[in-house]
Amino acid sequence: MATFISLLSFTDQGIRSIKESPKRADAFKAMAKKLGVTVKEIYWTLGHYDVVVVLEGEDEAVTSALLKVGSLGNVRSETLRAYSAAETGRIIGNIP
Repeated sequence: MATFISLLSFTDQGIRSIKESPKRADAFKAMAKKLGVTVKEIYWTLGHYDVVVVLEGEDEAVTSALLKVGSLGNVRSETLRAYSAAETGRIIGNIP
């Protein structure tokens, strides 16, 4: 399974309904699970991004989950593919 780190920023709509954020996170976890995506962690943060989500799953499933959550209008996301030390070692080992 691939690991992804998604950095979320609240939209105006999302910040207006901030009190619903924990419930929205639970709903996202349930929706992601149906797609075969595991939500490893969700952190609410201070600074440039409002939420950090760590996900595991197949590329297409994770993309579908993030597109769905984005379509609801509460957050915008920037997502990074993350690699473990072992994965990075294999990738570097492939460099000719």
